[in-house]
Amino acid sequence: MQPFTTLTSTILPLPYNDVDTDQIIPASYLKVTDKAGLAEGLFSRWRYDGAGQPVPDFPLNQDTYRGAEIVLAGVNFGCGSSREHAPWALMGYGFRAVIAISFADIFRNNSLKNGLLPVAIGEAAQQRLLQMVEADPAAQVTIDLESQTVTLPDGSTEQFPIDNFSKSCLLQGVDQLGYLLQQMPKVEAYEAALAK
Repeated sequence: MQPFTTLTSTILPLPYNDVDTDQIIPASYLKVTDKAGLAEGLFSRWRYDGAGQPVPDFPLNQDTYRGAEIVLAGVNFGCGSSREHAPWALMGYGFRAVIAISFADIFRNNSLKNGLLPVAIGEAAQQRLLQMVEADPAAQVTIDLESQTVTLPDGSTEQFPIDNFSKSCLLQGVDQLGYLLQQMPKVEAYEAALAK
C-alpha cells in the first residue's frame, strides 16, 4: 500500500448526495477475483449512455478534470452495500482521496483499510470548495494527513477527523495485516522470554 502523507491535486466535482456503492461500481463488475479492470466500471452507469458511449457532461469524461486525484462529493457518500470494490474502483482509476460532507460507515472503513482517504468537512466548507472548483477547474487543494487538514485554493484550512490507528497505517503505507507483521519482533521477543 502506498503511504499517504500529503496530497496536492485538482478536484473531480461530484457533489451529489447519497451516492451508493452500486453507482460507484455496478454489481456486474463484481465477478472479478482481483482489482484489475474495476477502473473501467467506475460510475459506468453515469459515464456511459445505453449504447456504451461516453456521456459528455459527466465530469469523469471531461478533459478538464483528467488527472484529478480527489473526488468532491456531498452527503452520505458510499452508502448501500458493503462492497470493497467501491474504494478499489476509485483507487484503480487514480483517486487517492474523497472529500465529502459525510460518508457511510462501511465505505469509510473499507476505504481506510485499502489506502483511500475519506476526508469529511463541514457543509459550508464543501460548498465553498465546490464554488472554487467550478470557478477554476485547475484549482488545487492539499490534504495533509499528519495535521489532518485540507488547504483550500483560497489558503483557508479545514480540519478532518480520522482514528489514530487508521492514520498510522496510512502514513506508514501498511494495511492491518502489515501492521500486525510489524509487531512480530515484539511477539517473538515475548515468546522467547516465555520459553526461558
